[in-house]
Amino acid sequence: MDLLVKIAKERFNNTTDEIVHMVDNELANNLLNDLINFPHAYVLACLMDRQVKAERAWIIPFEINKQLNTFKFQDLLEVSRSDYINIFNDLKLHRFNDTMANIFYDALEHIKIKYDGNATKIWSNKPSSASVVYRFLEFKGSGVKISTMAANILARQFRIPLSDYYSIDISPDVHIIRVMQRTGLVPLDSDNSKIIYKARELNPEFPGIIDFSCWEIGRRWCRPNNPDCKSCILNNECDKITK
Repeated sequence: MDLLVKIAKERFNNTTDEIVHMVDNELANNLLNDLINFPHAYVLACLMDRQVKAERAWIIPFEINKQLNTFKFQDLLEVSRSDYINIFNDLKLHRFNDTMANIFYDALEHIKIKYDGNATKIWSNKPSSASVVYRFLEFKGSGVKISTMAANILARQFRIPLSDYYSIDISPDVHIIRVMQRTGLVPLDSDNSKIIYKARELNPEFPGIIDFSCWEIGRRWCRPNNPDCKSCILNNECDKITK
């Protein structure tokens, strides 16, 4: 679908200094957007984004910040694994609090050992997209979906310069899958592999460029029930296939 790629490219080329909105909390967004002083906040938020709503996952670093009254990397390192487990459970930060507390703690240790406590080294000096995705894959609890999402947001929304974008795939979630199916881009019974390769076919040089547009369309117009097709930006090019 040419229109979907066109919209995504226009957004990518629209270089603005607007804050990237991850959650409905200005202070939390400020923390997540501060890649200079708190780059680890972004990394940790990405790792939390599994099996819960995105907003709940992405606000976890801010909730930890409020609990500890600091988010300086060295201060976070001084908190024990068991203390993080207690914090996650006391605040009910996630659906799987013990697991995610361990992932949070292990990520801090990984950043300390692998990147000298500076998470910007994951994406600095214009690395290849494959390098950035691989570096996120090295974190415990991270898989291909989280790693490509993390690299995609850095490139697409934070405008972090990379030497290429070939290895940044779309990260299928329920909204993206629904939009890809209803528009007729993939069959209704398509698995994630078909969706990923369709995105590669649509825009080989940066497959993940359509990720946010699909997600936004799914959240805003292409809802599971009572989709608002008339208002949707893809209305005239959508096959409107439903189950």
